Amino acid sequence: MNNFKNLNLRDGFLKNLTSLNYVTMTNIQEKSLPILLNNNDLIAQSKTGSGKTIAFSIPIVNKLNKDKFRIQTMVLCPTRELANQVANEIKKLCRFIENIKVLTLCGGVPYKPQVHSLSHKAHIIVGTPGRILKHISEENIELENIDTLVLDEADKMLDMGFFEDIMKIIDSLPKNRQTMLFSATYDDQILSLGKNITNNAEFIKDDSIHKKEKINQEFFEIDEDDKSKLVTFLINKYKAKSVLIFCNRKYKCEEIADEIFEFGLDCVVLHSDLEQKQRDETIVLFSNKSYPIMVATDVASRGLDITDIDLVINYDIANDEKVHTHRIGRTARASSNGTAVTFYNRHEMDIVLDIKQQFDDINFSKIEHLEQLETKVDLKPQFATLYINGGKKDKLRAGDIVGTLINKANLSKDDIGNIDIFRFHSYVAVKKEYEKNALDALNTNKIKQKEFRVYPR
Repeated sequence: MNNFKNLNLRDGFLKNLTSLNYVTMTNIQEKSLPILLNNNDLIAQSKTGSGKTIAFSIPIVNKLNKDKFRIQTMVLCPTRELANQVANEIKKLCRFIENIKVLTLCGGVPYKPQVHSLSHKAHIIVGTPGRILKHISEENIELENIDTLVLDEADKMLDMGFFEDIMKIIDSLPKNRQTMLFSATYDDQILSLGKNITNNAEFIKDDSIHKKEKINQEFFEIDEDDKSKLVTFLINKYKAKSVLIFCNRKYKCEEIADEIFEFGLDCVVLHSDLEQKQRDETIVLFSNKSYPIMVATDVASRGLDITDIDLVINYDIANDEKVHTHRIGRTARASSNGTAVTFYNRHEMDIVLDIKQQFDDINFSKIEHLEQLETKVDLKPQFATLYINGGKKDKLRAGDIVGTLINKANLSKDDIGNIDIFRFHSYVAVKKEYEKNALDALNTNKIKQKEFRVYPR
């Protein structure tokens, strides 16, 4: 049953799914798709990385009426980063249907261009509650044709204080609609929200996401001054190539980054003091594996969708078990295994015990002879990231960049990593050893008959 071909999908959809390497359904997809394709409401518990975006996007695309050039679906997300990722995934799923417009509406970017785009209509909107509510209050969005509402990572939106905005948005939508609510954790507030906004919704839970073999959890009791040395030991121990370190304060991120740099390791920092463009670039550099370590506050645990993170380190223990669950969920993505390590001291035992109640597979350790640990780490970036001063406004596509690199720099497809295209600029990752070749080729050859400036990042 877990093959997509067993679903009743519209013409061309299955072929497109196969081209995207979606053949076998994940657990949450297998449980939810029969319900959603039957146009029923659903409340689902499933963490990021379990395939939930595809689970709610397939029904959206399957029932989309391309000839009705009106907003038919609204997807609410907690962060701009997640909204962009969801919108891009929906666009891929829509490739077999011509002229489908998916519009992203988020804060942190200029407002007036969004108003202009909305005046030219769209089929699907994806965005954050605050910005979408602003557009609704100024009557920029036509709501009467919306027949599908998705709340993605509803628990995070409530943690971020979006409850009132969400309810105002829902009150303005047509009552006759399909509603889907996805959340990694469920408390009384989430269940109450789900009950109030859905119509006879079924509840499903993906139990497989918390299996012991998915995330190996290690807790270390350790003094503050010894933490940075233990970081390098753990990178060696777990042979990690991609490491995400969480701390509770912005200034602490910078301190940790300085200490890591003194060990000869490259890292980037992500926190709320950064402007949106800086945050975008930081996430690109880390996800491209141009920087193997990212130090972040909890802003990074909300809607950050990066695969292949080998090791998560809670340099500071989370403030509660719910935040802890989100943090460790950054590893063990898409059915891969991962390790999450948490540092704590004896004054933090109350939080440790709260977390232990949620997980029965935590290994507790104490380092007796820290001075004997091997702290020399050979962790080099696998890819270089190049910045291109052209993007969507220049009609630049990933295929254009790939074609230039293959034809002019003699790279193979395997030498090229992630490509991220923003409105006015783009990034492309290439294997580190081909950085100079790629840089020279992109700077000395036109892309789509245009000259662009390209810089290393």
